[in-house]
Amino acid sequence: MYQTPEQLIAMNKANLEAAMKFAGVAIEGAERMIDLQLKATKAAFSDSFEGAKALAAVKDFQQLAALKDTMAQPTLEKATAYAKSMYDCATETQAEFGKLVEAQVSEFNKEVVSGLDKLVKTAPAGSEVGIAAIKSGIAAVNSAYDNLSKVAKQFAQATQSNLEAAASQATASVKKASKKAA
Repeated sequence: MYQTPEQLIAMNKANLEAAMKFAGVAIEGAERMIDLQLKATKAAFSDSFEGAKALAAVKDFQQLAALKDTMAQPTLEKATAYAKSMYDCATETQAEFGKLVEAQVSEFNKEVVSGLDKLVKTAPAGSEVGIAAIKSGIAAVNSAYDNLSKVAKQFAQATQSNLEAAASQATASVKKASKKAA
C-alpha cells in the first residue's frame, strides 16, 4: 500500500509525540524518586545527628539499652515507609507507561484495520476471506493482550498487598521484640 508524503509526515509526527510522552513519564518518575531519596537522606542525616546527641548523653547501661530500643523501631518504620514509597513511585510510573503502551497498541490496531479496509476496496474478488481471517487474527491478538494486561494488573495489586502485609508484620515484630526487651 502506497503512503503519501502527508501520511508519512503525520506518522512521523505521531511517533515523535509518543516518544515525547514516554520521555515525559520517565522524567516525572525519576523526579519523584530523586525527591524521595533527597527527603530520606535529609531525614537520615537528621536522625543520625539526633541519635549521636542522645548517645552522647547516655550515662549508664540502662539508658543505653533504653536508647537502643527507642531508636530501633522508628528506624525500621522509616526504612519500611521509604521502601514502600519507592515501590509506589515505581508502580505509578510503570502504570503510566502501561497506559501509553495500551494507547499505542490501540492506535496501531485501528490503523491496521483501516488499512485492511482500504485494501479490501482495491483487492481482487475472493480476497475478502483472507482479509477477514487477518482481521480475526488481529482481534484474537488484541483479546490475548487485554487478558495479559489484566493479569499483570492483578499481579501488581497482589504484590502491593503482600508488600504492605510484610511491612506491617515486620513493624509489629520489632514492637513485640522491643516490649519483651523492656
